[in-house]
Amino acid sequence: MVRRAYRHGSLVEVLLPDADKLWDPPLRRIDALLDDEGLVDRVEKALAQRHPQSRRRGRLGTPAAVVLRMLILKHLHDWSFDECEREVRGSLVYRAFCRIDGERVPDAKTLIRLAHLLDQPVLKDLLAQLVALGRARRVIHGRRLRVDTTVVETNIHYPTDATLLADGVRVLTRTLQQLGERVRTRTRSVARRVFESAQRSRTAGRRAAPAVRNQRKARQKLLYQGLMGITRAVVRHADAALARGVRPASVLPATLELGRHILAQTRARVLPGDTHFPGKVVSVFEPHTEIIRKGKLAKPIEFGRLVKIQEAEGQFITDYEVCEKGQAERALWAPTLDRHIALFGRAPHLAVADGGFASRTNERAAQDRGVRHVVLPRQSREERSRAARAALRWRTGSEGRISALKRRHGLRRCRYRGLSGMHRWVGLGVIANDLLVLARAGP
Repeated sequence: MVRRAYRHGSLVEVLLPDADKLWDPPLRRIDALLDDEGLVDRVEKALAQRHPQSRRRGRLGTPAAVVLRMLILKHLHDWSFDECEREVRGSLVYRAFCRIDGERVPDAKTLIRLAHLLDQPVLKDLLAQLVALGRARRVIHGRRLRVDTTVVETNIHYPTDATLLADGVRVLTRTLQQLGERVRTRTRSVARRVFESAQRSRTAGRRAAPAVRNQRKARQKLLYQGLMGITRAVVRHADAALARGVRPASVLPATLELGRHILAQTRARVLPGDTHFPGKVVSVFEPHTEIIRKGKLAKPIEFGRLVKIQEAEGQFITDYEVCEKGQAERALWAPTLDRHIALFGRAPHLAVADGGFASRTNERAAQDRGVRHVVLPRQSREERSRAARAALRWRTGSEGRISALKRRHGLRRCRYRGLSGMHRWVGLGVIANDLLVLARAGP
């Protein structure tokens, strides 16, 4: 049964008369911000969607206020679920912040199951309520808008054809065994070929003699053909199991399709040498991962999803978006302006972005929506006006905000699973950032 909160007083205030001195001032202000009834109502409504009769039947569940505050605390400090459970259990201040006090602290598995109910629409509604709260406190006014994109990595290992084939064989074999099929375990033969392939790829560099390099490449090709043969055998076994109508087979078709796709892209690269296979898969466990090149020297290639971050004044993030695969930055400009107008009821006076958003079409789109000053750098530095240079200097602050999101709130790498987990990870990190901005702004 869904509950809003526990019904008792604060244990910290009862045990310690000077308990206020234990609180950090920003945490105390965040605690006051989370007392907003609208935030708790939205989380309670999301928890009620777990089962049709969750509001009236079943044993008493974790209250909505506790779920919201524990998830916010987790992303404020970039903790894991186990670390969050341990820290809240051992601290009177965190117990009071999470509205648990003398009750039992929800364990990590319970918190994981409840966090899955906070999907993207719920988090977008919570963020919109924080924007309204920021406007009421005059932290943001909506007169300025800056937008930038970054890459949030997925939690995968570096993808190679050999390791992808090995992952496909392991996952297919494990799935078939869970369905009750008798499958030959090929772990040792696959691991041996993957290890030898990695060793030969390191020694077949440009400094080696041409004859030695050709010999190693031929051996590498034989290793890949052996791996593809093992993968094909497992795929045939899975096809036969599906034809026999194995039950339950809900997970097997998606895993089988991934195995076929990895086989096809490996065959295209190893035999004809085609490295531009359409719809390339780089992870069996996170198939939504995209190959992104942002032009960074330290990381020329990143594996994750492109995320749009838009800000108003005061380093306050008003919206975020996990972009579709292959979506260009220029296509994000018009939806960004529409979202800003929907949140503030008017167009910003200044809208600025980097060169990835620059085009005549985007400039006209901003002017048609009533933006007074549009700064999308298409000119050289010498041709820019003084106002444009000042606007671009203000735009560089978005780089610092993205860096803070990655360092403080964990947006460097998503540790939740699936595309829905990516939406949840980014959304909770953005909400934690905005609560910290509101807390530091004061009353």
